[in-house]
Amino acid sequence: MDLGGEKRRVVIVGGGIAGSLLAKSIQFNADVTLIDPKEYLEITWANLRNMVEPSFAERSVINHRNYLTNGSIVTSAAINVTETEVLTAEGRLIAYDYIVIATGHKDPVPKTKKERLDQYQAENQKIQSAHSILIIGGGPTGVELAGEIATDFPEKKVTLVHKGPRLLEFIGLKAADKSLRWLRSRKVEVKLEQAVDLNSSSDGSQEYQTSAGESIKVDCHFLCAGKPLASAWLNETILKTNLDKSGRLMVDEYLRVKGRSNIFAIGDITDIPELKQGYLAHKHALVVAKNLKLLMAGGKESKMSTYEPGSAIAMVSLGRKDAVAQFPFTTISGCVPGLLKSRDLFIGRTRKQMGLQP
Repeated sequence: MDLGGEKRRVVIVGGGIAGSLLAKSIQFNADVTLIDPKEYLEITWANLRNMVEPSFAERSVINHRNYLTNGSIVTSAAINVTETEVLTAEGRLIAYDYIVIATGHKDPVPKTKKERLDQYQAENQKIQSAHSILIIGGGPTGVELAGEIATDFPEKKVTLVHKGPRLLEFIGLKAADKSLRWLRSRKVEVKLEQAVDLNSSSDGSQEYQTSAGESIKVDCHFLCAGKPLASAWLNETILKTNLDKSGRLMVDEYLRVKGRSNIFAIGDITDIPELKQGYLAHKHALVVAKNLKLLMAGGKESKMSTYEPGSAIAMVSLGRKDAVAQFPFTTISGCVPGLLKSRDLFIGRTRKQMGLQP
């Protein structure tokens, strides 16, 4: 389909880990528009370090314009997709030849980088001025936040409450046990198989009741429960029949939405059976970048690259120097994964991938 040298219009909806790398990768091959309600890419796995060390956020919150030098950026949410256009919340219609849905999980964050950095400063103040802190949720976010606080502020009393029978249910038992022992050795009080009723604290006192009838009095709390998928906006669009029961987009081995020739999906919103992790979202983006370049150059569909689901490699940071890592056949903890992840949380590597100074 040669349009006399005219570039194809590719619209990418969502400027998270996957959408931003894709936009950067094809910006000189296509007429790219990135639609995102915020003006920046956030390297999400650094969020918790940013709360205990706000200066860290200077490197992990990156304005889209810094890496996307040759595309349009529309700062708005997408609210509809038709066969030919995307409609944004402020009423713009953007035509596409190819569209890639990369809206991931819902995370209500502010629009500008400055507001986001101010938010981290405020969270940091909240931690600094509290003597006792309650963390609700024992998934990777809750465990990493507890680890960051216990490492940087060992004098604070941290309580972590988790409704499941063990921490980190998404990875193996061994890694979960190691994390539990590490947290307890740092004086973090971990309560399993309990839920916290956030409405149970009355008159502004921060005293909460747990489902086991215990009461926990703290200076502040952080809710680290899972975030919902950002796919509800697709319910009334041409893609409504392409969502599975959990609201994920069903994709084929080329990461195309099943049954569509010019619509792709990448990152957490896909129904690929694998852990939803940043480095896998990067792999999705690179596969779709290859496939779009091939299709836009008039290549045959049979030559498209396929995506192989990732095997379970999971890393959870515990403070600055430690981490637990689970590879397909083994679990290791201590300094090696700690060096890999905790010191820099892969920020330098990710910035380099985005064409920026590490």
